[in-house]
Amino acid sequence: MKVIVAIDSFKGCLTSKEANGAAAEGIRSVFPEAEVVEVPVSDGGEGYMEAFHAAVGGQLEEVTVRDPLMRLITAKYLLHNEMAVIEIAKASGLTLLAKEERNPMVATSYGTGQLVADAVRKGARQIIIGLGGSATSDAGVGMLRALIDTFARHGRWDDIEVLKDVSFTIASDVKNPLCGENGAAHVFAPQKGATPEMVLTLDERARKFAEVSARHFGYDRSEMAGAGAAGGLGYAFLQYLDAKCISGIQLLLDTIRFKEMVKDADLIITGEGSADRQTLMGKLPVGILEQAGKVPVCLIAGKISDREELLKAGFANVACINPPGIALEEAMKQEVAKENIRHTIVTTSTSIMSR
Repeated sequence: MKVIVAIDSFKGCLTSKEANGAAAEGIRSVFPEAEVVEVPVSDGGEGYMEAFHAAVGGQLEEVTVRDPLMRLITAKYLLHNEMAVIEIAKASGLTLLAKEERNPMVATSYGTGQLVADAVRKGARQIIIGLGGSATSDAGVGMLRALIDTFARHGRWDDIEVLKDVSFTIASDVKNPLCGENGAAHVFAPQKGATPEMVLTLDERARKFAEVSARHFGYDRSEMAGAGAAGGLGYAFLQYLDAKCISGIQLLLDTIRFKEMVKDADLIITGEGSADRQTLMGKLPVGILEQAGKVPVCLIAGKISDREELLKAGFANVACINPPGIALEEAMKQEVAKENIRHTIVTTSTSIMSR
């Protein structure tokens, strides 16, 4: 019997590796002879760099960069031959700020640009950017400024030559444009500390930047899917660095040849912190489901909504790991979450494999 375990991180609680480990323990307690393959996964946000590192190897490069408030911090990215994988949250993430420090009017993506610059200087020619968890809503202006400060002789974008030989891929499941009511400011800035007045100012600021950029380049990519990701960082990569936008989980699964891995599997277990109809809009569990073929896929989550829709989409089982009435604070404790995953896997795997 072969079981593939590929669970996304439970944000603020468990990493992908930790969630996988708990599920694997549950499987082995029921099927001691089973071959359990644990696959760290991420859709482009938290854990994306680590997932690629587990899949392809390489070195984790440590760099001193600026955080969203321009304070010096140490951040890492993955370098593997001529490929680099950068999680923007490592330098420009919301988790780097205390709640009272969150202010997208001043938060900058400068540190992400420093990570990109370091990767280029160390020979990266293919750079994958995991967009997720940003504290910024600066349309990537800070990131571009860091690249200008590093590479432009006369302080102008057009002076930069070295980036012309580098290909960029942004990994994101966000389809939002840069501006408007579905754009970066209106949809994402409030969770980064923006007031309604700030949202309007940020949206107008991004719109003006896109207009100036379009005049300069002769084309406008502010309406492209993914432009609104990470506070508009997606737009900066699309417009200025000719990036391709790809589903984060799809890119990872293709890299690790997931379809080949699951061909002889009997069961796949995937999951995320909260699963609902939005899961079906390209999130990690659906990426797993789409590559599973005829292998049954069990979906677990800390919170479940729209269960019937998830089952209709093709999941063999959809299970909430938390018992009814459990307090959120208790459920978020690491050991509690691990035990709840183990218990859920014992129940669901037995049920599925007995069919």
